[in-house]
Formats: sequence, structure tokens, C-alpha cells
Amino acid sequence: MFLSGGGKVGAMMRAHDWSRSPLGPPSSWPQALRTVVALMLNSKFPMFVAWGEELGFLYNDPYVEVLGEKHPASLGAPFKAIWDEIWGDIWPIVERALQGEGTYWEKLPLLMNRHGFDEQTWFTFSYSPVRDESGVVAGMYCACVEVTGQVLAERYRQQENERLMTLFEQAPGIIAVLRGPQHVFEIANKSYIEVVGRGNLVGKTAREVLPEVEGQGFFELLDEVYNTGKPFVGHALPLKLAREAGAPLEQRYLDFIYQPIRDPSGQVVGIFVEGSDVTLRKQVEDELRAANRQKDQFLAMLAHELRNPLAPITTAAHLLKLGHLDAKGVRNASEIIARQAEHMTDLVNDLLDVSRVTRGLVTLDKEELDVNAVVSGAVEQVRPLIESKRHALTMQLSGEPVHVLGDRTRLVQVLSNILNNAAKYTPPGGQIALRVTAHGDRVTVTVADNGIGIEPDVLPYIFELFTQAERTPDRSQGGLGIGLALVKSLVNLHGGTVDARAAPGRGSEFEICLPRLDALSGAAAGQETYAAGDGDRPPRRLGGGDNQGAAQEVG
Repeated sequence: MFLSGGGKVGAMMRAHDWSRSPLGPPSSWPQALRTVVALMLNSKFPMFVAWGEELGFLYNDPYVEVLGEKHPASLGAPFKAIWDEIWGDIWPIVERALQGEGTYWEKLPLLMNRHGFDEQTWFTFSYSPVRDESGVVAGMYCACVEVTGQVLAERYRQQENERLMTLFEQAPGIIAVLRGPQHVFEIANKSYIEVVGRGNLVGKTAREVLPEVEGQGFFELLDEVYNTGKPFVGHALPLKLAREAGAPLEQRYLDFIYQPIRDPSGQVVGIFVEGSDVTLRKQVEDELRAANRQKDQFLAMLAHELRNPLAPITTAAHLLKLGHLDAKGVRNASEIIARQAEHMTDLVNDLLDVSRVTRGLVTLDKEELDVNAVVSGAVEQVRPLIESKRHALTMQLSGEPVHVLGDRTRLVQVLSNILNNAAKYTPPGGQIALRVTAHGDRVTVTVADNGIGIEPDVLPYIFELFTQAERTPDRSQGGLGIGLALVKSLVNLHGGTVDARAAPGRGSEFEICLPRLDALSGAAAGQETYAAGDGDRPPRRLGGGDNQGAAQEVG
């Protein structure tokens, strides 16, 4: 019997008062409508039928959930009245069905009001025309499924993927995914691209992207991880990379892991690469190790330098204790003790100076100084050593006073230190040249010698604390390796710079540059200086007995 079964909606149809419905009583329904309704009521899939001029609405039990609170009032009501809020979206599709065209839609967004509030929904459905006995389209038939949950889940997954991709792109570490035995780039983040210095990696093999890495062992590691399925972890491994095509290779150091990627069957299908560029960290570690070695070397030198004076002091003291020395012997022993004690005092004072400078405890007693006078004072301090080595000192001072704002004692200390090194590391009878020049707002003091010079591997570090060249016979004078570090610190405190140029066996040249105090007020004098051949006095070579003070050659 028609309308038998059909669940709750079928029972409602049998009990429904159809006299007020445009469809009329079921007994008068055409056979085509009766057939499609019977099919619909026995389906477990959400369905509805709209029939007649007003598209009277019939549906089954599964469709009740779609209707929400619109059920049961929707039974027999006009289609448009039921879904008025979405009619503008679905009418063009309904119209096509009524014109005899079947349609299918996936995930159509519809803003429905079926529970007393608007809610965004998505539906996948088909509309099919239903014809009467004469072949004329008299209605339409719909099978549908709500996919709102699926769409929202997909959107959430997409948002999560986008969030993860953003994190992936912004991650400070290098990340890449390589697919297949040829290690084809599937993805690579910004950090990876920055490290390798090139983009457009996706779809290319690792060997195509990084040809300069061939032979460095990294491709072989990738092959091994892919073939064995065993991950590889590398720490501070050296890698030479060209930052761009044709650029020279740069030494980099990487921490990284090659992690195999497996499919559901356990087969390795790719490699996940994650790591970081630790070049800077490696450099810092190397520098710390070097500094630690320098510290150890310094302590050894300090012990040696402090021990050396103790032997003659101990011997002289022992002789004095025996009481067998005549007056001359007592005097000689006393002079030995005094001389060696003075040497030890100088060492300790150097250490104290470095300690004060490195801790920022040095206070400069600044005043207006004539650099020519400062230079002369430094030469006076070093003259005994220069004379003992029979060096020829040539001085060329500025043609007129050039002033700086500085601490006289400290600037004399700076210049005497450099002059002392020149005298110590120049073979007897050598040449030392000292020159003072003024240009614009700077005053430059240059000290050059024709001594043993400095090795290229030592030169970049000579102003660092505890740096000292290897103790060869020509460097047997010793020293703690702190003098030039102190020079640089004191010059920096005066707002100046110090530089060195040297070559083994070809001497050394040190250049100290200080801010000129009278650069503006002495503009006219400065112009005269330039017009007079750099404004320097002619070099003077003075004999050891000349009474001109420091401005002399000691031979």
C-alpha cells in the first residue's frame, strides 16, 4: 500500500491533513510522484521531492536533521517558504532542474537559519528533474548530504598546515625535505635558502642545486641514510659553499640531522633535513680555545720572566750573606739586585696597567700637549737601550707645535713601548726612523725599523693580549706579550688608532693617529704646514753627546 512504512515521516504523511496542501490528497497524486516518494521514504540517505507549481515539499526521515526546527511544519509546504533564507543561492539550480537538467554540486556554502540563528553550512547534493506521465517536468528530486563538519575540519587542517608552514618558514634552523633516491627538494625553508645562498630549489636534486658540495661527503651521507634507513647526526661539520653562482667558496660549519622519511609500508621515500649554521659559534669556540692557549702561554712566559731575575738576585744576595766581598764586590752585587728588582718591578707594573685598563679603571689626566715634546720624552726613556744596541735613530718632527688633548705619562708610555720594541727586535747597528706629521684634524706618529719584522700569521693579532711571536734566538729578549695590547688600549682611550705593517726580515712600521686639538683654531698654521712640504722639519742626525735631548741619533 502507498505510504506504508517510511519511518516517522511516512507515518506523518499518512496522518497529515492534505486538504490545505497544494499537493492535494495522496490518492490523487500522479503515479510518477507516488513512485519517487516511495523510493525516497525507503532510502537511508537525506532526500526531498518538490512537486507542482508551488513545489510542495516532501522529505524522508534522514532529511529531518537537515531541516532542524523547520520540521514538521515543512511537510507539504512550498519549497521557497521553507528555505527562504537561501532561496537566492539555490533558485538558479532549482530552475535548471525544472527545465529538465540534472545538476550536481559539491560543498556549496549556504547560510541557513534552522535553529533560530544563522549558521554557515556546506552541502553536497544533486537535483534531478521528475517528469509526469506525459513527459513534462512536474517536479524535482534531491539527494543531499551535509558536509559542514568535513569542510570545517578541512579548513582547520589547512589553517594548521599554513600555521606549521609559517613556523617552518620562520624557523631559525635550516629545514628541507628531500624525496626519492636522487634527493629532490620538496620543500626548503627561508633559513635553508639563506645558508646555501640560492633559491628555486623545489623540483631539483641536491646535486643540481649544490654542485660545489660534491666530494665533501654530504651527498654520500644522504645516499647512506636513504639506503640504510639509519639517521645521521653531524656536529660542526665543515662545509664549503658558494653563496651564489661563481662566488668563491666560504667555509661554513653545520649542526644537522638526516632523518629518513618512511611510507606506511616502512619503505624509505625521502629524507628530512634539519640543522643550523654554527659557523659563528665555531669561530667563537676557536677564539676561546686560542685565548685559553694564549693564557697558558702567558702564564708560562710570566713564570719564566719572573724567574730569570731571581737567579742573579739570589746569587748576589748569597755572596753578600757570606760577607767575603770587598767594597767593589758589594757595590756590584747591590747593582745587580737593584737592576733585576727594577726589571721585575717593570713587569709587575705592566701587569697592573693591563689589569686597570681591561677593567676600565684607568683615569687619564688630560691636558693640552705638544706631540713633538711627547715624542722627545719617549725617546729620552728609550735612549739607553738604543745606544747599547748602536742603532741609528732618525727623527723628523712637525715643523711647528701640534697639540693633542692627552695624558702625557700615558702617551710617553705608548711611544716608549713601541720604540723599545723597535730597539729590541732590530739587530745591532740597525736603523730606526721616527716621524711626526699633522694633516687636517689628525696627528700621526710613525715608528719604523729595519729589524726582524713580524710573521704574517702573528701580525693580525699583535695588539691582542698575551700575543707574542715564537721565542727564536733573535727574540730572546722575552717579554710578556702585553705591551702592544696596552698600547692599543691607551691609544683608544685617547680617541686614536694604532696600526702596524711588517714583514719577516724586512722590519716593522707602527703608526699612531690621534685627534688634533688645534685642527680648527690652527687652520692658518695648518695651511702653512701643507705648503712647506708636509710641514716637517728636515731629519736630524745628532751624535750621542749632543745636548739637544731626545731629538738625536744614537750611534
